[in-house]
Amino acid sequence: MAIRTAEDYYQQLVALLPPGPAWDVELVPEVRQLLQAGSLELAREDLRLSDLLAESDPELVRELVPDWERVMKLPDACLGENPAFEDRQLAVRRRLVEVGSQKRAYLIEIAVSQGYPNASITEHRAPRMGRSRFGVARFGTWNVQFMWVLNTGGRHRSGRRFGVSFWGERFGKNPGNTIECLIRKAAPAHTVVHINYD
Repeated sequence: MAIRTAEDYYQQLVALLPPGPAWDVELVPEVRQLLQAGSLELAREDLRLSDLLAESDPELVRELVPDWERVMKLPDACLGENPAFEDRQLAVRRRLVEVGSQKRAYLIEIAVSQGYPNASITEHRAPRMGRSRFGVARFGTWNVQFMWVLNTGGRHRSGRRFGVSFWGERFGKNPGNTIECLIRKAAPAHTVVHINYD
């Protein structure tokens, strides 16, 4: 969407004036002042309309985050008492576009969105006839057939490290409560999740 300037609107208003000496901007300077004032307001409204259009996109939402949260019953309890604004934006985006899944890729995507780009999942196997081999390490027992481990890898989250953090944000500490809550909420109900922070 092209944003028109005050000059664009002024030219458009001059072109829309009816013919005659009463509306001639050269003969009646008050008309020029009136049109300039109107064009400033129209340009301001055009800019705000562009902002509103951007707010409807979940990737660009900033001003309407509280309204989106009210409609979507956010902020999520997993984010804690006072979540950071970027976490609230991310929660709005996820709630709008997320479909959900029980696949490994979806669970890894949750970890990546929380700032763990090297996340991986280790699934344990129970002994089964035809798949089992003697002497294979990390084979598993019947007790671990529904257990899996999320290996987080190192945390790299922009906005919470020296040089790029904002005033008032938590610095130097990355609690794992959020990722644990989100992963446990999204994990298949019959499984037991362990999180390995590297």
